[in-house]
Amino acid sequence: MAKEVTYEEIIRNLRSKVYSPVYFLMGEEDYYIDRIADYIADTVLTETEKEFNLTVLYGPEVDIATIVNTARRYPMMAEHQVVVVKEAQGLRNWDGLVYYLQKPLSSTILVVCYKHGVIDRRKKLAAEVEKSGILFESKKLKDSQLPGFIASYLKRRQVEIEPKASEMMAEFVGADLNRMAGELEKLIISLPSGKKRITPEQIERNIGISKDYNNFELRNAVVMKDVAKANQIIKYFEENPKNNPLQVTLAVLFSFFSNLMLAYYAPDKSDRGIAEQLGLRSPWQAKDYEIAMKRYSGVKVMQIIRAIRLCDAKSKGVGNSSISDGELLRELVYFIFH
Repeated sequence: MAKEVTYEEIIRNLRSKVYSPVYFLMGEEDYYIDRIADYIADTVLTETEKEFNLTVLYGPEVDIATIVNTARRYPMMAEHQVVVVKEAQGLRNWDGLVYYLQKPLSSTILVVCYKHGVIDRRKKLAAEVEKSGILFESKKLKDSQLPGFIASYLKRRQVEIEPKASEMMAEFVGADLNRMAGELEKLIISLPSGKKRITPEQIERNIGISKDYNNFELRNAVVMKDVAKANQIIKYFEENPKNNPLQVTLAVLFSFFSNLMLAYYAPDKSDRGIAEQLGLRSPWQAKDYEIAMKRYSGVKVMQIIRAIRLCDAKSKGVGNSSISDGELLRELVYFIFH
């Protein structure tokens, strides 16, 4: 099986003007597919060359024969032509493209954007793409990988972010990377002149997340078994239900305790060992799990995971007709602590 190419490798080669005749971009995460396709469309050709040599096709409006015929054209007064096929997941009968890929035109850069799924890597199409070009799968990030994405994105913009601020953004926005990029751009624009560091206070002012009363702080209170702080946060959530939906809170707690269960099976119980077991970006992210392992037994964690699932069902009306979301969360946190 061919080594999987990464987003960073593709962008690095494009910046060095090392081009492949085909880029087949597929997967569940739109963000990386869009970034690669846009980068190729924006940078390979000059503005003058784009007029005759940049073609954007849409899968629902064309067939494979049209794509292949377009790819077989020679560039006009340029070294390359770029053909971008968007929404390619709607196309059928890929045989024509398979034949083209067996002898692709070196002056054409064909970019196929196949979103919300992947092609079968065992089929001939995937094999031919990997022989002549780049087959890239854009995978959804895990929640634990979001702070790393945030830090990397901001580093490219020469901006830093405090760890707590990064966790707040990850919890508030979630794994929608296009939305995350948009929110981060808002924060960059809102930075005072000469400032290059994003703080929790700035997020509170510009994004509308309370730096003291949010799911990240509730999770910390649960880790530390801080009953008073947890109850304060739950009360705030009850008073501001639109900004703090129960389902989001339950997802954060479920993710934490599911990872905590995995941490018990780490061969190495050090920060580094737990981080490796959970796929965390750095050992400091494992600190909370190391602390929680001392406060919650494996049996209790399994009971908590079951209680979170039950609370989620009740919040959706299963076996519950009258208990408010605030009361459900209060009952769940009481169970976690006792």
